[in-house]
Amino acid sequence: MSDSSVFAVSAARESSAVLDDKDVAINAWRGIAALLVAYFHCRQVTWIGMQQFHRMSPAFDANTVFSYLTFPIAWGSAGVPIFFVISGYCIHRAMARKLIADPSTPLDSAHFLLRRFTRIYPVLIAALLLTLALDSLSETFMPVSRKINPFDLHALIVNLLSLQGIAGKTFGSNGALWTLSIEVQFYLVYPLLIAMRRRLGMRGVLVVVGLVNIASALLFEPHRIVVFTSYWFAWTTGAWIAESKTAGVRALPRMGLIAAAIALAGCAAFSIAQYAAFQLWAIAFAVYLFAALGKPMRESFAVRGLSWIGEFSFSLYVVHLPVFVLLGSVFFRSALQTHIWASFAFTAVAVAVAFAFYLLVERPAMMWSASLKRSQR
Repeated sequence: MSDSSVFAVSAARESSAVLDDKDVAINAWRGIAALLVAYFHCRQVTWIGMQQFHRMSPAFDANTVFSYLTFPIAWGSAGVPIFFVISGYCIHRAMARKLIADPSTPLDSAHFLLRRFTRIYPVLIAALLLTLALDSLSETFMPVSRKINPFDLHALIVNLLSLQGIAGKTFGSNGALWTLSIEVQFYLVYPLLIAMRRRLGMRGVLVVVGLVNIASALLFEPHRIVVFTSYWFAWTTGAWIAESKTAGVRALPRMGLIAAAIALAGCAAFSIAQYAAFQLWAIAFAVYLFAALGKPMRESFAVRGLSWIGEFSFSLYVVHLPVFVLLGSVFFRSALQTHIWASFAFTAVAVAVAFAFYLLVERPAMMWSASLKRSQR
């Protein structure tokens, strides 16, 4: 998925025979982000939570040790801003090279949107159908999981039109799909971003989008209206990184420490203002990514494994919640457990299901999108 992100988030790298260090690093971070979000949700579906577990004064055993070791996953939603920044970087990377070489290079908006449609919508439609099937089965186990929203025709249309958060809720138990609507909206306004870039330059675009982001947050967030303008800055920082790296801009010293400090500030803000934490995490990852892309990467077994998961991170993102809800309904009747072990097992099952989903649905969609790019050439 090097042409966009999922995740979402998401969205995608065009298939290629050889990956360079940047592609491996990007895929590894996709894998990290997808696992963070998936396991964050799995703990919510299967486990009683850290506060309640701590109140129980648990015995000092393996379950207690591993339960406390999962404490950092309380901030697992940080995976979403990581996806948005990566998406902006990957989507704009090819266009950035063209604009640096020739500022008058046009964007074929119709072809761009067609390729995004073929990349995203086959996966989305299949994910909605899978959610319908799994949630229908989950509802046969009483009591019904609180995670299951309506999955009727209205919800289906809202999610197909990428209006969840504006005109309705996410489909069934698949609450993660809220970010996919944001991602699709990013694609729809990308031609506008390119037009602004021609007039203002990329730094000017970053300033304008930042102001729009703040205004949108003040206007929509209090009313729980989820729209792309409230998250646009995160995506645009990724696009800015793509253009800056193409132009040869170098990172400043100690940017890794700066990124860590901003990320910790996001963690501190999370319990008070989750939206603010989201923005801080996006900025932190953007600072880190800007510095990291200029350095050679030491490829290890862990990096290769995470990069492999990153290949189907979009699939993992769009299928994990219905899988968790079904497993929790079947094995525990949706009751939260005092033991942490089920969260590990359920996550492994979700990864396996996601990989099968990738082979059957996502990879063919990637090949279809890539074929459109080749035909344009």
